[in-house]
Amino acid sequence: MQHKNRFFAIGLMLFALFFGAGNLIFPAAMGQASGTNVWPAVIGFCITGVGLPLLVVASLGYSGCRDLQEVASRVHPIYGLLYTIVAYCAIGPCFAIPRTGTVSFEIAIRPFLGTEVSSLALPLFLAVFFAITYWFSATPSKLVDRIGKILTPALLAVILLLIVKSFMTPLGVPQAPTENYAEPVRAAFQGILDGYNTLDGIAAMVFATLVISLVKEDGITEPSAITRAVVKSGVIAVALLAFVYVFIARIGADSVQQLGMLDTGAPVLAGSAKILFGNEGAMILAVIVLLACLSTSIGLVTCCAGYFLKLTGKLSYKIWAALFCVISFLIGLFGLKTIIVSTIPVLMLIYPLIIALVCLIFLHKLFDGRQCVYAWTMAFTMVMAVVSFFETAGVKMDALEAVLKAYVPLHTLGLGWIPFACVGFAIGLVWKAAFPVKEKKEA
Repeated sequence: MQHKNRFFAIGLMLFALFFGAGNLIFPAAMGQASGTNVWPAVIGFCITGVGLPLLVVASLGYSGCRDLQEVASRVHPIYGLLYTIVAYCAIGPCFAIPRTGTVSFEIAIRPFLGTEVSSLALPLFLAVFFAITYWFSATPSKLVDRIGKILTPALLAVILLLIVKSFMTPLGVPQAPTENYAEPVRAAFQGILDGYNTLDGIAAMVFATLVISLVKEDGITEPSAITRAVVKSGVIAVALLAFVYVFIARIGADSVQQLGMLDTGAPVLAGSAKILFGNEGAMILAVIVLLACLSTSIGLVTCCAGYFLKLTGKLSYKIWAALFCVISFLIGLFGLKTIIVSTIPVLMLIYPLIIALVCLIFLHKLFDGRQCVYAWTMAFTMVMAVVSFFETAGVKMDALEAVLKAYVPLHTLGLGWIPFACVGFAIGLVWKAAFPVKEKKEA
């Protein structure tokens, strides 16, 4: 019973690590865009927004490695280092940390400024937001942990009230879907890509390190036992995430009649709360989201500053924390919509690589952990990941695009890397058979 309670506690902790305002705005925006096809889109969203983080956490436990860099180094040490740096930058100062500030502004500040919003409003807010972030990050204390333990349940409670009220007094009915969600199957595949935006698939490998250390504290040391323990805790976390995604997407789908199509999910949430509960309800949501984003921002700055200090051994922890806060402030000035749009090409590059790596981790024993299989698979995956990066970044490659559409399955759905990864894996197996490892002779 004690172990069960322990797994439940770890699961709630993992959910708190994953859960932030970003996990609310993306399903809300997807709900608006998918309209009558919201349910297929939600299924796709949950594959990468729920299932993938669980698999990533389980894979690190199964691998027996300590962290992301160690497991990614199975491809090559240089690859492991570079991929880990890119991952930390993505969940840190380049995307996730600036997003906490801009989401806070869109939900907690902008709705109460009226129609005329000063151009200085966002810079002033972000300056205060990241100054507070730095102050707490530079002097880590248990206060932040305690705030997080209070805020996550409070935010969940408000969201639950929002969901219940949306059933009692529906905002409207889903409208016709936009082009990317025009058909149920297409909506499901677009939902898979939308799930990338949560960044949880990338963050999961970082969070898994903490979960595994907690599991080992209970005396669990066998890789298979660690995997089972991590999965038990992970299921609790992702089940709560799935619950939030499903019903927030539904609110988004129902909101179009009254709110119209909005640029991001932040005003969808703020507007829905105002309609369902009035100004008081919107203010309560605003305060809790603001504090939750602040807590997340502090945690991410602390995590990234600690990693880069350990990696380089140069500068001090406080300088790294200050640097990341300044970078996050500058990127945040571009606004939430620009950050989201700019993130998509990078995610189309990173996610195929993390998914392929997770698959290889679980297949590790099948090919005796040979580096050649890792290298060939990741090399072929990288080819299409880079192509997807340039395509989503708006780089014109008409001739190449025509060839890929004609000959690469799933490419039109943004998943052309899958057949490429399979080909790379097959070549790796052939290479392994052609060049077997010579057994060392016993002395």
